[in-house]
Amino acid sequence: MNFWNPRADPSLSAKDLLFDGVPVRVYQPKTPSAGPRKGFVFFHGGAGMIGSIAFYEDVCSKIAKESDSVVVSVGYRLSPEHLPPAQYKDCLAATIHLIQNAASHGVDPSKIIVGGDSSGGNYASVVAQKLVERSDLPKLRAQVLIYPYTQALDYNLPSYQQNSSMPILFRESVVYFGLKYIGKDTSLLGQVLKGSHVPDSMRLKFGKWLSPDNIPERFKGRGYKQVPLAPYEPEVYRQLSETLEDYSCLFAEDSVIQKLPETLIVSCEYDVVRDDVLLYKKRLVDHGVEVSWFHVENGFHGMINFFKGCILAFPAAVELMDSIVDFVKNL
Repeated sequence: MNFWNPRADPSLSAKDLLFDGVPVRVYQPKTPSAGPRKGFVFFHGGAGMIGSIAFYEDVCSKIAKESDSVVVSVGYRLSPEHLPPAQYKDCLAATIHLIQNAASHGVDPSKIIVGGDSSGGNYASVVAQKLVERSDLPKLRAQVLIYPYTQALDYNLPSYQQNSSMPILFRESVVYFGLKYIGKDTSLLGQVLKGSHVPDSMRLKFGKWLSPDNIPERFKGRGYKQVPLAPYEPEVYRQLSETLEDYSCLFAEDSVIQKLPETLIVSCEYDVVRDDVLLYKKRLVDHGVEVSWFHVENGFHGMINFFKGCILAFPAAVELMDSIVDFVKNL
């Protein structure tokens, strides 16, 4: 990313519009097309509190240009001014608007993709899950999940231990930002890190999907030691209960998971949420979803924004962007 001066690509048209009241920027190749194009609805990262359409200008432009697709970058409302579920509602509303008005934007309604990075990847996963229940709408063609958050129960998985102090997202930062995002007291951080917010019923119900046994052995080195969740504290759970299940895509019912569209899912070795990704990938594969997995061996959280720039640019970030473009092109 060019941090100081992201420039509009002259080969694309970019229009700022409202989709059902939600601000979006629509990127469309200027070259004529033989028919309707694919549509990619993109949700930016930033823990639901920062980030913007402008910050992801280069990312969305590259996808639109090189995959010959119409990309819709969604400027959803941010917390803490707008607490969740405002972000999910905006992302879902913008997606449904594109599906219902695809022809107006030169998009094939049967070839619409949702995707995003980090928290945006979480939003994309939840939108995809919500839409499998909508028999009145065309099915999504695919989802692109770039190092998404998928659960908020266990912060002692191997990747959380191994990468606890790895820039740009520390283990403690995940919980701190999560608490700020939902408008809760950050003094709960220590208890959440230990797992005191998880009642026994949840441990029993979701343990099979959270188990480190579901993570390949090659990811369990670098000093990992299995740590049991701390004793349950009902008051901590009471403050967080409304958010634990609703927005943890890992814990969706089997009947929802098995209906999800073809998926590209991206993990990074030096990322605290790496194992969130691996666990969700396993659930998708186990339920017959067609999954393409791209693991960046020397990758880190947030790296998508470093694929170009005048000072900081990483070859692995270029490879990541190319994998997204190739996936979309080949759908």
